[in-house]
Amino acid sequence: AEHAPAGSDAWCTARLLLGQVAGEAEDPPAMLAHYTAARDAFEDRCGPAAPSGQGLLSVCLAARVSALLRMGRVAEAVEDGRRAVCLAREAGAGAIEAMALGSLSMAIWQDGDGDGALRLARQAHGIAEGHAGVLRRGLGEIVAGVLIDAGDLAAAERACTTTLAACREVGDQVNLCGVLRDLTILDLRTGRTDAAAAHLGELLQVVTRTGRRSLVHLGLDCCGHLCAATGRAAEAVTAWAAMSALAGPWPPLPGALRPAGRDMLRRRARDLLGHTAARTAEERGAAMTMATATEYALLLAAAAGTTADQPTDLGRLSPRERELVTLVARGRTDAQIATELFITVRTVGSHLDRIRDKTGCRRRADLTRLALTAGLV
Repeated sequence: AEHAPAGSDAWCTARLLLGQVAGEAEDPPAMLAHYTAARDAFEDRCGPAAPSGQGLLSVCLAARVSALLRMGRVAEAVEDGRRAVCLAREAGAGAIEAMALGSLSMAIWQDGDGDGALRLARQAHGIAEGHAGVLRRGLGEIVAGVLIDAGDLAAAERACTTTLAACREVGDQVNLCGVLRDLTILDLRTGRTDAAAAHLGELLQVVTRTGRRSLVHLGLDCCGHLCAATGRAAEAVTAWAAMSALAGPWPPLPGALRPAGRDMLRRRARDLLGHTAARTAEERGAAMTMATATEYALLLAAAAGTTADQPTDLGRLSPRERELVTLVARGRTDAQIATELFITVRTVGSHLDRIRDKTGCRRRADLTRLALTAGLV
């Protein structure tokens, strides 16, 4: 983008790719800026009357919808979505029309029109049946989410089952995360907490492999709902506090997990705990790193439905070794631990070797779980 002539094919392609990267980096303003620059270039070069220009403009506008929604600018997202659909239809580009319809469906869903969102999502999914598999799977996940929100749980389960099988068949990890989130929500709506825990656990495992931050946020949200449904008020408050702290100014799109429902459950959990315990739970979650929060959610998903305390294996550790376990769980590297404790990196390694021998925890993730179970973080 810096070296190509402004407005050229290479420059526009770079802008589109930069927009995608900004989305992965959880930077909606940068995402919007890149897609807007590409949109303006396509308008200047092709004009809205040229079929090629119409298709490219539709792609840019549909991409802008996602950024605008993340920034809370719903009315603008709806406007861009409607224009994207019109341009795609004028260009006669079926796959692009399906993408535009999917984006518009998400926009009007966030605008409160559930019936209209479901109609558009189904229309988009129907068009996508004859096109690329990844498009079809992505739209299938949107349809499932809108159906859950609309209360048609039987149809939502059918949509989830179909999309889940398609994602697993080809190893589509990203859309697999989306449908596993939908299944977790669906299970909670129907009282199947064991199934919800299993789907949430798989979601978090896949999220760990993909490294997509926004999906970690959604996993933590699902975790909070699961804990609330299974009577774990402190854990629910901690999971939601971690989600809020890690999301920063750009929270993930809520989908079928409406913020109003979460806020009601969070207030109820805080009331059950009392002010002091609720504040402690919130501070614990707010201090977690992304990796620690993910391990915490995995631990809670695995423990759903149980009340017995888990063994901590900390009895054989010295105070210094417990301190090292805590720092590992807080995401510190060996070099950072050495600096903080005024010891050498080699000494840190020796301590960790002894800790692993005493506890059997071979990976840093295992040490993080140990610290979480013991309440050290």
